[in-house]
Amino acid sequence: MSTAKNSKLKPKPYNVKYISDPTQDQIKEIAMKSTPAIMKTAYGNVNKFSKNKARMAKYTYIIAPESEKNNYSGNVIDPDKAKKLIERQKAYIEKQGDLVEINGYYGIGKTAQPIQWLYDKEAANVAGMQQVLAFSRKKVESKEQIKNPFQPRYRLVMTSGVDAPGMPGNQAIIVDLENWTTYVIWPDYFGESKKGALRMLNEYIYRQGGLVLHAGAKKVKIGDKLITMGILGLSGTGKTTTTFGKQGDLAQPIQDDMIMLWPDGSCTITEDGCFAKTFGLTRESEPTIYDGTTHPEAWVENVFPNPDGTFDFSKVRLTPEEVARLKDMLIASGAPAENVDAFISGKVKIDEVVDEYDIPQDGWDFCVWTQNGRSIIPMRAIKDAASFDDIPPVKSLGILNRDEGPDAAMPGIVHFPTYELAAGYFMLGETSKTSAAGKERGKTRSPFTQPFFPSPYGLQAKRFSELAAKLEGLETWLMNTGYIGGDQIDEKKGAAIKVKIPHSSAMLEAMLSGKIIWKKDPDFGYEIVDLDAPENQELMSKVPKEILNPIVFYQQKGREGEYKEWVERIKKEREAFLNKFAVDKNIVDAVVNR
Repeated sequence: MSTAKNSKLKPKPYNVKYISDPTQDQIKEIAMKSTPAIMKTAYGNVNKFSKNKARMAKYTYIIAPESEKNNYSGNVIDPDKAKKLIERQKAYIEKQGDLVEINGYYGIGKTAQPIQWLYDKEAANVAGMQQVLAFSRKKVESKEQIKNPFQPRYRLVMTSGVDAPGMPGNQAIIVDLENWTTYVIWPDYFGESKKGALRMLNEYIYRQGGLVLHAGAKKVKIGDKLITMGILGLSGTGKTTTTFGKQGDLAQPIQDDMIMLWPDGSCTITEDGCFAKTFGLTRESEPTIYDGTTHPEAWVENVFPNPDGTFDFSKVRLTPEEVARLKDMLIASGAPAENVDAFISGKVKIDEVVDEYDIPQDGWDFCVWTQNGRSIIPMRAIKDAASFDDIPPVKSLGILNRDEGPDAAMPGIVHFPTYELAAGYFMLGETSKTSAAGKERGKTRSPFTQPFFPSPYGLQAKRFSELAAKLEGLETWLMNTGYIGGDQIDEKKGAAIKVKIPHSSAMLEAMLSGKIIWKKDPDFGYEIVDLDAPENQELMSKVPKEILNPIVFYQQKGREGEYKEWVERIKKEREAFLNKFAVDKNIVDAVVNR
């Protein structure tokens, strides 16, 4: 267990009553009394409609003078301005008179990281969710250690009942890396609690010579080989789905979202549960996540409730009748009352405020249900989860790219022959923006899929190359979980192909089994499935050849010119992006295939 004897943090920083480590039932009772826009479901768990529907990086600030901005990857806030906001939050807390306190760890064993989370009662549901994900003191400490007061290395203070006047959006997530404390002011979205702690963890582990990867992890057995597979990916790329999917003779989920790689090549998990996206969820396609989300011990956020209290995981556009039924909850979570009334009365029709991609105009978000519904599932509620006591070495590490649009041309699966090439694509962190990113569409890049790495992003590529060299026999890869040649509307017209979950599972299993014959892609230098190799016929019977090598699709559709234009353009874009972060020249050269 990692100790924090030299921590500057006072165990009880506020003059209030602390509701310390309550039970889940006690937290639910507090939430039902004090948390706005919350309801019990037919499954016995709790569903919360949050004000923010996603994590807001644009409202996140590291305390530092503007002159030091280049030392950080995101926004900075002047120390004096931050101090005033933190003092405002403190005055609110002490006026309220109490806080829900969750003490626990990210990770287990000698590398476990002690964290204290503090919440006002309006954010009690977030406290319940965070308690599920954190490893409890009982799982990390000895009986003798538990007798002593908890000493955190990191602290997060979240108050949903007070705003941050003068700040964009009247909200702020303020990160104090000197004192390892994050202050979340106004948001009630769980992701700000989860990522607030993980952001500090990123910085601390990097300073210790390691690297935190935004990656799920699973134990996989192929024949007599038992390995850990890591899966990097931004929100909406299918990271959780892939982590909980089955490949080979055995596949057991270990970790949903974050793993720590250490200088000795070892790997540490972080959380005791998973934070899963629920849109489109069915028991047939994702039984583990479905059963976990409908488990009485789950906490749920922004999932559409049917009149009988069950969930509709595929709800998109709402009818006036549905808005009327949920009116109070919608207004409590931020929907403008006058717009809600206009929609219910029929004065405003949905097609007037929502486009063909189901993206609403500002002020009309309530007409379209967010696709960023989430659930917190404890690992004990997940069937066949792997034991944390026996985690095999990491031997497979890949990244997911949910490609979408007319230039969606990434192959279904790509194999990296060198760590430099892998580091380059992990650094690019390419995907298409999803509902978790807000209303914006199109391609996006996030180095190592890590929008919560506080230091300059380019440091990650170098550190990964150093650590990968110590992971003997590591196989690296990329998988496209989106489309070929278009988007969901194009697919309906027959002008694009969707990479479906069975396709992904088949590609991963074939790769892990060593059954794929690869060939070098002449444009990019990575390896793709050789469509002419007889050994690949079994895979091609399960996955269309157009997914395995997209140039076939573009040739068939008479769009080969588009493909060639994409090749030239994407190379220039990737080179410019990597150079912006001062990535090593060998890595850049590998990506542009020099």
